[in-house]
Amino acid sequence: MSALAEANSLTVGAGVGHDVSPRTPRLWARLDLAWLGLLPFGLYLLFFLALPTVLAVGSGIVVDGHVDLSNLASLADPVIMATFWNSTWLSLLTAVVGAVLGAAVCYAMLGLPETGTIRSAVDAAAGVLAQFGGVMLAFAFIATIGVHGVLTQGVAHYLGIDIFANGAWIYDLPGLILPYLYFQVPLMVITFSPAMAALKPQWAEANLTLGGTRRGFWLHIGLPVLAPSFLASLLLLFANAFSSYATAAALASQGSQIVTLQIRTALTSETLLGRQNLAGVLALGMVVVVSLVMWAYAAIQRRTARWQS
Repeated sequence: MSALAEANSLTVGAGVGHDVSPRTPRLWARLDLAWLGLLPFGLYLLFFLALPTVLAVGSGIVVDGHVDLSNLASLADPVIMATFWNSTWLSLLTAVVGAVLGAAVCYAMLGLPETGTIRSAVDAAAGVLAQFGGVMLAFAFIATIGVHGVLTQGVAHYLGIDIFANGAWIYDLPGLILPYLYFQVPLMVITFSPAMAALKPQWAEANLTLGGTRRGFWLHIGLPVLAPSFLASLLLLFANAFSSYATAAALASQGSQIVTLQIRTALTSETLLGRQNLAGVLALGMVVVVSLVMWAYAAIQRRTARWQS
């Protein structure tokens, strides 16, 4: 007992001269150093996404240092509304078709081993083709199915079919559908494959054990589980097509049928005098469209969260 009392007294005595109570850690000590890994990506988003977006939108509503909303009246112009409609239906069409075809490819790869040759080749091809766009893609389509393309001449010579009998549609708005699908389908394969691969075989086995059918499995288990991922991929494809510029600019060099080409015209044309802020207004309109799409996505996510929880 005396030794224990002596030890306690020494501890108390040490506490008098030295503060052994836990101190509040410094700010830098409280921060998780792992977050520093996000710093380069955050700076990238700031300088190459957030700042250009603010400058582009601000150029449409800020005139001589003052906010001027009169430029927003340009969005009611029939020509501008037509370009927004063209961009919307073109993006929606290629997104839906690309999503369905890409999901079918993902479904076909379900039975293949993840490290197999075929699956690895499809994944590699999807990664390359999803980034194949712009001038190179436009040239490939012109050389293949252009007015004097190899396939066009072959079909006309051997089958007697002129695919451009009603006009050179490849250089017009309908001509953008095939090039857009060329990179939309691989992009869907890349984004949707992880969700499709996450379907557990045990779920299908349990469904069959309980007397279910394959159709019932997809209606009540597979599709509800994949719906959020499919919708997210669909929205990504829509945004990808809606903001695409290089392929359309190289293929449809004449006219401004979609919003991105209209922005190019507003920035480079010498005939739009007095409407220098039109490009910023168009950029603002694109931001609004994308915001509405994301709002719809959030609304659907709230509904699907009921069974996901």
